[in-house]
This record gives sequence, structure tokens and C-alpha cells, in this order.
Amino acid sequence: MNPISVRHLASRDNPDFRFWLRLAQGRPGQRETRILLEGEHLCRAWLTQFGVPEALIVSEDIQARAPGWVKPLWQQCEGTRRIVLEDHLAQLLSQVQHGPAIFFLVETPLVSLPARVTQGCLCLDRVQDPGNLGTLLRTAAAAGLADAFLSSGCASAWSPKVLRSGQGAHFAIRVHEHVDLSALLTRMDIPLAATTLETASSLYQQDLRQPCAWLFGNEGRGVAPDLLTQAALRIHIPQAEGIESLNVAAAAAVCLFEQRRQQSQ
Repeated sequence: MNPISVRHLASRDNPDFRFWLRLAQGRPGQRETRILLEGEHLCRAWLTQFGVPEALIVSEDIQARAPGWVKPLWQQCEGTRRIVLEDHLAQLLSQVQHGPAIFFLVETPLVSLPARVTQGCLCLDRVQDPGNLGTLLRTAAAAGLADAFLSSGCASAWSPKVLRSGQGAHFAIRVHEHVDLSALLTRMDIPLAATTLETASSLYQQDLRQPCAWLFGNEGRGVAPDLLTQAALRIHIPQAEGIESLNVAAAAAVCLFEQRRQQSQ
């Protein structure tokens, strides 16, 4: 394959740059399916999982200094578009202070709902904070779950803030957005487990050795009542009295890794 010539950009009025800037700022447009990945970790994770991006974008500084990890990445992308931005443009595009200005332009991966849900998974009901959502995906991937099903009302899974918080989890777990969770329950061959303070048993009294679908809800309102009534396992996390309940991402981490502990015994 012959390398594609490298393009240099110096104007912020360039249409491509304006488009990338909208993506970086989380303003992609209603029907846009492309996303901008920023930073070494996300770009390498994409390359490992999906191959070369639609475009590789770097700053002049990164190209000139060529840290050890840049050269092989640059060479792997020689068959796709490679763009060098003047440093002032790269600074405008970057959403991370003092990070290496390197970006992948990619298409959001397409995933289909499974015919039956047989593996441990994460179900999220209207989780709206991007930091929480990214952390939940990262925790679920680390705990070995296969899928994450996000209801309408959740933050956009592929927004820049969620991607940064997820730290590559998007490429280790299948992410399904705008899922009708009530309809999804009819496809489940595993029990639904939900955290709640009402009529619930202690997490540490549950037998969690078998796969289940973990359901976590909105930061303020919790799990929707119609979903909660369908949970086979209603779980609460024992904690000190007089303290507010755990943040949803923290609660998920406690539950998922208690299950992982039990499964490893």
C-alpha cells in the first residue's frame, strides 16, 4: 500500500478543522456518526481493536518530537489520511491540558442487540452525568461484563467527556444506546439485579456466582419503579449510618467486584 501524502493545516477557518472542533466540543450534529478520539491511550486502544482510523491528526510539536510511541502509530496509519496541525490549532482542538495532541477521526462502532442476553451485563437507567457514565463503563469492562445497555435519557456514551472517563472501556465492552430496558428484559436468560433501599437484602448475603444483569439508575431518582419491580435480586450496600448513599459509579464498583470476588473463589 502506497503511503498517502501528509497534509498540513494552518487555518482555523478550514472546514475540516471546524468540523473536528465541533466533535471535540461535543457538538457533532444530530445525525453525525463520527467521533474524535484524543490522546495516546484512546488512539492505541482503537488501533488494537478496530484498525486504522479514518484520519490521524497530530500537532507539529508531536510530529517534530516524535516520542517513542508515535513513530509506529504514524507508520501504521500511512494508508489513511494523516494531518499535521499547527500547534495553536492543536491547542484549540485539545480538550486535555498538557496532553499529547494526537487524535483519531473514527466512525462510532455499530452493535446489534443480542437475540438473548446470556452473559453478565450492565443496564443503566437515565444516568446523566458523563463522568459517572464513563466510570461505569470502565468498571463494567474491568469486571468482565460483556455488554452495557443504556436507556434513553443517559448521557451520550461517545461524547468526549464520557470517552475520557471511560479510558478505553468503550473498546472492551459492547455499548448499546437508546435501549428500551423494559423490552430488553424479555430477552434475558439471566436474573436482573438492582440496587435499592426498599425491601432489599445485603449485597454480602447474595449468591452472585452466576451471571446477572446489573441495573443502576439515575443519580437523583434511582431506578424507575417499573424496572425495579422486575428485579429478581434487590440489593442494598451496607454502610455507616447518617451518611448519604454512595454515588452510582461507586455503588456499581462495590457490587461488580463483590460478584467478581465470589466468582473467583
